[in-house]
Amino acid sequence: MAGRAKRKSKAFQESFAENGKLKKARTNEIKNAPPSSINSHQRDEMKELYSLEMPEDLYHFWDFCKEYCADNPRGALIDTLGLQLVGPFDVLAGAHTKLETKPNLNLHWRYFYDPPEFQTIIRSDSSQLHFGYYRDSPDLLPSFVGENDAKKGCTITQMGENVFAAVFLYLQRKKKEKGSQKPDLESLEVKLQDKAEALGLSLEQKTKEMKQRDKKVVTKTFHGAGIVVPVDKNDVGYRELPETDAGLKKICKAIAEAKTDEERIKAFGPIQEMITFVQFANDECDYGMGYELGMDLFCYGSHYFHKIIKQLLPMAYNLLKRSLFGEIVEAHLSNRSNEPMDRLSN
Repeated sequence: MAGRAKRKSKAFQESFAENGKLKKARTNEIKNAPPSSINSHQRDEMKELYSLEMPEDLYHFWDFCKEYCADNPRGALIDTLGLQLVGPFDVLAGAHTKLETKPNLNLHWRYFYDPPEFQTIIRSDSSQLHFGYYRDSPDLLPSFVGENDAKKGCTITQMGENVFAAVFLYLQRKKKEKGSQKPDLESLEVKLQDKAEALGLSLEQKTKEMKQRDKKVVTKTFHGAGIVVPVDKNDVGYRELPETDAGLKKICKAIAEAKTDEERIKAFGPIQEMITFVQFANDECDYGMGYELGMDLFCYGSHYFHKIIKQLLPMAYNLLKRSLFGEIVEAHLSNRSNEPMDRLSN
């Protein structure tokens, strides 16, 4: 089996704190900006429901949409962009209060290829295109807003580091489409720019902070957004899989498309060998190897890998002290569907 890219440099290793934990991705403060209208009770409730801290730009975007369409802030972008606010915005709208039992909101609008790091916040009303916050660890704020179209595959495209940027960049694409309502789009564009400027938020697709994160990524994985794990000064934390992405996809294809059980068992041989390597890696604290293999198999999308993913990813997340992500992927695999689930519908 061929090896992958070389290990990360000293500069990468120094991006972690001395205790091996990730340094905070970005602050939860928007400098010199007026506070959002969201009170402490709503923030605490959000954290209790998701077990995740939400970034301040989420609350400011909710205020923006309430100003733009007071009667239906969650639908404020439907007429112009065909986008609906979902996920934590549903909680801000009080949709969760209508249910008798507490839903698992980490499965709310979770699409087929969404890894645990991805939390849907906006969805298309006509396709499986959606946007979400991408966190490298549950105890960190998002590193960026990602975009995925589940009908097209697992690829996650970076769309800025806040929701204003993601919507702004999507709007730029819509303006280029034939038959687009340009006056309405341009009006929304100006409002977005003015609000982002007032809040000191960048509308860039790739900010300085995002470029700094790129230096911490140990491998891109099949979804392309990359994974980040602590690597200490002795180069412990990650080791490459003994196979290239192209080679691993070829192995996965042979398994998924095998015509008989006998063929499939034989095709699983290289994966079983890699799992043995992962066990050795875990014993030597190179937890990133199992994380990468589990994520790649998850992204490939075949149900034949679900059992192995349930072995690899929860263990990797627990070893990396990201146990919430392990709980999310287990719940997702038990309910994985080509159609995303609205967990707050009656």
